[in-house]
Amino acid sequence: MSDFEPARFLKTLSSEPGVYRMLDSEGQVIYVGKAKNLKKRVSSYFRSNVTDSKTRVLVSNICGIEVTLTNTETEALLLENNLIKKYQPRYNILLRDDKSYPYILLTDHKHPRLAFHRGSRKIKGEYFGPFPSAGAVSESLRLMQKIFPVRQCEDAYYRARSRPCLQYQLKRCSAPCVNKISDEEYQQEVDFVRKFLLGKSHEVIADLVTKMEQASKELKFELAAKVRDQIMLLRKMQEQQSISGNHAEMDVVGFAHLNGLNAVHLLMIRDHKVLGSKTYFPKVPKDSGEEEILTSFLGQYYLAPGATGRIAKEIILPFSIEESEPLSEALTAISERKVGLKVANRGERAQYLKLANKNALNSISVKQSTQDSINKRYAQLKETLRLDDINRMECFDISHTMGENTVASCVVFDSQGPNNKEYRRFNVTGITGGDDYAAMEFALNKRYNKVVDEEKIPDVIFIDGGKGQLSRAEQYFENWPHNKMPLLVGVAKGTSRKPGLETLLIDGGRKTIPLDSDAPALHLIQHIRDESHRFAIAGHRNKRQKQRTQSLLEEITGVGQKRRQALLKYLGGMQGVKAANIDQLKQVPGISPEMAEKIFNHLHDKA
Repeated sequence: MSDFEPARFLKTLSSEPGVYRMLDSEGQVIYVGKAKNLKKRVSSYFRSNVTDSKTRVLVSNICGIEVTLTNTETEALLLENNLIKKYQPRYNILLRDDKSYPYILLTDHKHPRLAFHRGSRKIKGEYFGPFPSAGAVSESLRLMQKIFPVRQCEDAYYRARSRPCLQYQLKRCSAPCVNKISDEEYQQEVDFVRKFLLGKSHEVIADLVTKMEQASKELKFELAAKVRDQIMLLRKMQEQQSISGNHAEMDVVGFAHLNGLNAVHLLMIRDHKVLGSKTYFPKVPKDSGEEEILTSFLGQYYLAPGATGRIAKEIILPFSIEESEPLSEALTAISERKVGLKVANRGERAQYLKLANKNALNSISVKQSTQDSINKRYAQLKETLRLDDINRMECFDISHTMGENTVASCVVFDSQGPNNKEYRRFNVTGITGGDDYAAMEFALNKRYNKVVDEEKIPDVIFIDGGKGQLSRAEQYFENWPHNKMPLLVGVAKGTSRKPGLETLLIDGGRKTIPLDSDAPALHLIQHIRDESHRFAIAGHRNKRQKQRTQSLLEEITGVGQKRRQALLKYLGGMQGVKAANIDQLKQVPGISPEMAEKIFNHLHDKA
């Protein structure tokens, strides 16, 4: 691509709307932009009097440009943001939001379930949200559990019940699993939940008042009292969430810049209530302007695939942007309703904006304080381990129960702290149960056997364990083929296993590194070790839970899906299958006497 000639390329450019992709010498996309007039916009980069330092640096790295024509500027805007998300170009402002937004899911079952959901919408049901954080979803589910006795348990748990669980005793579930409530009554509760999640809480209260009065007329005083309590909880919840305002639905975008950091704070208001808020710290190339940062944020946040549900009718901006009109048109097109972008100067909107800006500024202060603490810990750790620099650290841990369901974890920390995207878990197989040394070797093999990029090789590897685990790790690295050799450090717990009493081991445990219990470097190591431990335990528990919830019938050779369905249907669920004798099993269609005996022996061996 070194033969790229801007003047010749510009002569071929169209004046129609479209998207341009700038490439470097290796063919990597380094910048994505959109234009109403491609020829005019791209030509502006190659003027002789460009004063913007960021543009000059970008142009010096351009070795090729690709363009895609679109019918309208709105189409160009949508394509631009999809390409930015795909290529993550280094000269674009990037919204680093790797998690999808959480929703509340109301499943499509005979007895629907309320659940937390994040990710693709493959499960049949209704999705409500998005919510600004997982905590907001959890809090909403907790409150609804008190008001509406709709089940929130896993389907496997629901199917296995033969008697009510603790949630029924606490009056937080109506126990549809064991028919403690009729299907009609349960569906009515589900309808209340649906209306509530759609923001129609006043309708729900009105319906509940009617239900309470009807129950009272029919002398069903216990039911009337129960409904009365629901109404009181709902009204109390409304009081806690309500704000004194006339705006039912809007997003307020706050912005702050301080000491080189930029923060965008989003305040979400739905149904006259503050649904929640969240602060973003976009990855910003040097010398980027505030308007460019805000415009990029709005595009990547609202135009991302699957983001339709998060678009508010009204979006309040901290200052005007040139792209507000095409952005408004694009948002209107994809949400199929009028969406307005406004700058607030007075009234309630201005008060909300002042609050959002204040939160953005405060978030920068908190982040800088946290980063200063991290930098201090890293500086002392480099000094303690006598390393010139530490760009990447990894820590391994093993988790199992009496040697079963062994899981190894590998967590990664860089100069910013935990790098969750790089975390890995390994299901350990082919070893003797409980052999932690072999499990550690298994994990190291899985992690490093196919390493190609030396940047992925850590500067330090922490091994959660004593001399034995550290020695096994050092044996693995004896024939290490790469130039970069990580420093291996064992983290042995003290006799009382209390934080601050850890011993750091190197050279196979022959040497120790002394650190005071209040040393910042030790706090960093404890953070890494604890994160590795947490990640390993979470993986082990998930594996164990999956094994527990898996149907025992699936483990029997010759019992396929049709036979499992026949057994469960004919005998009334898994409890009935377990309770059945061989003669009863033989009566099930498709089950031979030999198969009945095989099923009976397998289930009773398991028990």
